[in-house]
Amino acid sequence: MSDSRIDMLIKEKSNRQLTYGEIAQSSGLSLSTVQKVLEGKVASPRSETIEALESALFGDIHYSLMGQREISIGNQDFEAIVRNGYFYIDKTCFIRNWWESADVVTLITRPRRFGKTLNMSMLDYFFSNRHENSAELFEGLEIWKDEKYRTIQGRFPVLFISFAAVKGNNYDTARQQIIQEIVALYRSNDYLIHSEQVNDMDRQFWDMVGYDMNDATAASAIRYLCELMSRYYGSKVLVLLDEYDTPIHEAYTEGFWDQMTSFIRNLFNATFKTNPFLERAILTGITRVSKESIFSDLNNLKIDSMIGARYDKDFGFTEAEVRAALSAYGLSDQYEAVKEWYDGFRIGDSLDIYNPWSVTRYLDAGVLDNYWANTSENSMVEKLIREGGIDVKKDMESLLAGESVSALIDNEIVFDLIDRNESGIYSLLLAAGYLKAEQRQDDTPGVRKKFSMSLTNLEVKHVFEDMIKRWFEGDNVRYNDFIKALLLNDLKYMNRFMNEVAENTFSIFDSGSRPSVKTEPEKFYHGFVLGLIVELQDKYHVRSNRESGFGRYDVCLEPREPGMPAYILEFKVHDPDDEDSLEDTVQKALEQIREKNYDADLIARGVKKKDIHHYGFAFEGKKVLIG
Repeated sequence: MSDSRIDMLIKEKSNRQLTYGEIAQSSGLSLSTVQKVLEGKVASPRSETIEALESALFGDIHYSLMGQREISIGNQDFEAIVRNGYFYIDKTCFIRNWWESADVVTLITRPRRFGKTLNMSMLDYFFSNRHENSAELFEGLEIWKDEKYRTIQGRFPVLFISFAAVKGNNYDTARQQIIQEIVALYRSNDYLIHSEQVNDMDRQFWDMVGYDMNDATAASAIRYLCELMSRYYGSKVLVLLDEYDTPIHEAYTEGFWDQMTSFIRNLFNATFKTNPFLERAILTGITRVSKESIFSDLNNLKIDSMIGARYDKDFGFTEAEVRAALSAYGLSDQYEAVKEWYDGFRIGDSLDIYNPWSVTRYLDAGVLDNYWANTSENSMVEKLIREGGIDVKKDMESLLAGESVSALIDNEIVFDLIDRNESGIYSLLLAAGYLKAEQRQDDTPGVRKKFSMSLTNLEVKHVFEDMIKRWFEGDNVRYNDFIKALLLNDLKYMNRFMNEVAENTFSIFDSGSRPSVKTEPEKFYHGFVLGLIVELQDKYHVRSNRESGFGRYDVCLEPREPGMPAYILEFKVHDPDDEDSLEDTVQKALEQIREKNYDADLIARGVKKKDIHHYGFAFEGKKVLIG
C-alpha cells in the first residue's frame, strides 16, 4: 500500500513544484532520504518517513482535517460547519478564483451532491454585509492569508436564493414554489421598505409582491429588490442562485416545459441581463439548459462546465484531499478501494476528482456503499435510457462491460428535443456525473465535440445495474424465473416465462409519445440483453452482436468457469412473407447459428462444442416462441 502513498507524494511534489530541499526542510528528513524515497529507490520506506513526507506535502490540507472531526452529514451551512468544528475541506480559494475572473454572470454546472450549495453558502458568509462576526469564520483558512480579501470581506449586499425545493409536478405548483422563494427574500429584507430611500412608488410595487402576484411582477421582483438594496447600502448587489435548473428538470419530466421555461426566461432576463444594480452573480446547477430555452437574452453569461472548467478543483475532492482525509480518519489502507468506488470525475484539466458526498459518507460510516446513487434523482436518466434508441442500449452494453463508447457532446442541452437526440442524452449523462469524458476524438470547432466516454466509477456502475434490474421487477414479470429456466435448459418453462416477460415489459422500452410497432421487438431485445448482463455477470461474459465464424450472433453467454455450459441466442422477428409460422422463424434462427458457425469464437476460447447450447427466439408482436 506504501507504493500508492508514494505515488501520491510524487504527484503532489510535481503539482506544487517543490524541490527536494524544500521538502527536506519542512519534513525534518535528510535531503538524501527525501530524494531516495521520492525517486522510488527505497523498496519499503518506514511508515514514519512516509508520514513525515505526507505532513510536509499535504500540510495545508491536514490543517482543516486535524484529528477525526465530527462529520455533519447533509449540513450545507458554512457557518454551522466552521463554528462547530465539523469536518471540512478548505475550498475558500474558490472565492479568489471567482472574484478575479471578473465575470458578471457565471453559470457553474456540476453533478448533484458536489459541494455547490456549501460553496454558495461560503460565498454568502464571505461577501455579505449582514452576517455578524463572519470574518472569524475564515481565520486560518486559505483565503485569509491574502490581505486583499480581508479588506473586501463582508462589504456587499447579497441575495442568496435556492430553487432546490422547487419540485412541483405541475406548472401551477412549481410556479408557486418559486414565488414563495421570492417572497421569502422580501420577508428577510423587509427593513428596506422602512428606509428613507423608499418613496410611495416603491411601496406600491412592494405591496404588489406577494403569493398572488402576476408573472410581470414576479419577473421584476428580484431586480427591484436589488435596486432597493443598492440605494440603501450605496453598493451594487451580488446574487447567488443555487440549483437554478431543478424546476427545469421537473418541467421536462412532468410535461410543462414550455410554461416553466417562459416564466424563468423572463425572471432571468430582468435579474441578470437588464439589472443595473447587479454587481455579479453566480448560478449553479447540474446542466446548462439551452440558450434558446431560458438564456436567450443573456449575452453576458460565462459557463463553467465539466468539460470547460476554470474552477476544476473548487468542487469535489482532489486526490490529495482524499488522501489527507483518509489519513486523518485512520483509513489510509482503504485508498485503492475508495478510488475505485468514488474517483473518476474529470473536470476541465483535473483528471482525478472524487465524489465529495460519497467520500464524506464513507469517512463517517467506514463502509463502501452506493451513497451518491441513493441521493440522485435518476428518474429522467432512467426514462431516457429505457425509452432511448437501439444505439443507446448497445452503448450501455459496452459501458457495463467496462468498455468506452464514442459520443457527441453538446455544450448545452435542448431538453424538449433530448429524447430524439442521442448527443443530448450523453451530454446529460456527462453533466450529471454518470459518464466521464476520457479523450477528445476530434478537433472540429463547433457546438458538438466528440469524446471517448466511459462509466465514471464503480458506484455509478451499480446505479445503472440497479436501474436495469428495476425494468424487470414486479409481481407480473418473471425475468429471474426465465433465467433459471435458461440455465437449466428447460425449454417449456423458458417459453412460458419469456412470454410473460414480453407481455409485461414490451411497452416500457418505447416512448409513449412516439411508439413504434416496428422497433418494439428490437428495443425489447436490447433491454433484455442489458438484463442478462446485470443478472449473469458473476457467472458469464455476456456479449451481443459480435463477429464469430462467418457472421454476427445476437447474444453469446460465455462461462467464466471452465466446464459450465455456454449459450448462443439468435433473435428474429416473424416475417409472414417468408415464414408460415413462428416455428419456421425459430428454425431459421437455429439454421443461421449453424450455417454461420457462431460456435467458432467459443471453441477458440476453450469451450467444448458439447457444452454449447443454441436457442432461436421468434417474435410476433408480444408473442415469443423459443426453440
